[in-house]
Amino acid sequence: MPIDNGNLALKGLDDLFSTEENRQEEQREQVQQIPIDDLHPFTNHPFKVLDDEAMTRTVESIAQYGVLAPLIARPRPEGGYEIISGHRRQYAAKLAGLETLPVIVRQMSDDAAVILMVDSNLQREHILPSERAFAYKMKLEALKNQGARSDLTSDQVGQKLWSVEQVASDAGESKTQIQRFIRLTNLVPELLDMVDEKRIAFNPAVELSYLDESQQRDFLEAMEDTQNAPSLSQAQQLKKMAQQGEFSYEKAFDVMGQEKKSEKDTVTIKNETLRKYFPRSYTPKQMEEKIIQLLDAWQKKQQRRNER
Repeated sequence: MPIDNGNLALKGLDDLFSTEENRQEEQREQVQQIPIDDLHPFTNHPFKVLDDEAMTRTVESIAQYGVLAPLIARPRPEGGYEIISGHRRQYAAKLAGLETLPVIVRQMSDDAAVILMVDSNLQREHILPSERAFAYKMKLEALKNQGARSDLTSDQVGQKLWSVEQVASDAGESKTQIQRFIRLTNLVPELLDMVDEKRIAFNPAVELSYLDESQQRDFLEAMEDTQNAPSLSQAQQLKKMAQQGEFSYEKAFDVMGQEKKSEKDTVTIKNETLRKYFPRSYTPKQMEEKIIQLLDAWQKKQQRRNER
């Protein structure tokens, strides 16, 4: 019997250590190979996946080396997984012909998933204004929900921060700038696209966001009819008219038809127009120097012709 008791005691210890080992293993995140078609975009994902030059390079890299950094995803109630981080990698992997991807699967609440999705994507080098606008808005709402109050404790600075200040701190922006970016979410899609395309500057766009949808569409028509992009002062005039109940297409047309001071003595040539005349390796400074050199030569030629 003593021998039997000893065996039972040893077996109990083995179970104890095995349970602890299993517990630690469960806590350790595992990288799984998941079929690419089982991975779905994050709901209302604000970051665009574009077929641009950067995507072409990513596809080439994945085709050669595979996906080196695992995606992060969470299980969906309806099956499959929702991507939290790695939308561009999944798209590039599809183009490269991969069937599975390395994924870290996490159980996460909606708000925690939004915060991680935004933070992981904001690390990218090139982010469009519309992407920042909706990302900051989503994170702000998630922080408010998560905190169950309008303030949270920040580990980084060791003090309570309002949610908007938390977003600003994490993004390295001022609170005012975060609020100005979020204003852009009030723009109609056509105007927001123009901001992304740099046809409308950021500061005028913020002012235009105070116009309601009908007024924005009247402004858009006036802008197209005058073939002018709004300056900050013009956008401020339009905002003031809207606030005073005096806005109309006709008044927007008159404002947009005004000659801007900066245009009276400025000649602007679009970058894409110049690029076709210069090697891709030329910097803007080199292009400027070459243009001045050619203009000097042209001026001297004109002077010689006039002296004949």
